[in-house]
Amino acid sequence: MKIITLIIFSLFLNISSSVAQYSASKNAEYLATIKAVANYKINDEEELENVERLRQNKAFNLKLQKMMNKLQNSRTKNSDNKRILKILEDAGEQIYNILK
Repeated sequence: MKIITLIIFSLFLNISSSVAQYSASKNAEYLATIKAVANYKINDEEELENVERLRQNKAFNLKLQKMMNKLQNSRTKNSDNKRILKILEDAGEQIYNILK
């Protein structure tokens, strides 16, 4: 009986691990999609002039750098980082589904 329980538990762990890996893989796809689309749209002829103007704006760049300094890429992310990542994943999923 113990062996059967261990086998079932082992199978459950393998399935859970596979689901988690699939989910992480999809989230990575969504993040890659949003990055690619953002890079593409930054070079859009209607936006390029505005983007270039922002790149030259020292006040904006300082403000942006301060905001970026609040982000973390470590495993122990704070709640703001988790919320931002979730927003990016959700937006990436929506864009992915529109474009596929």
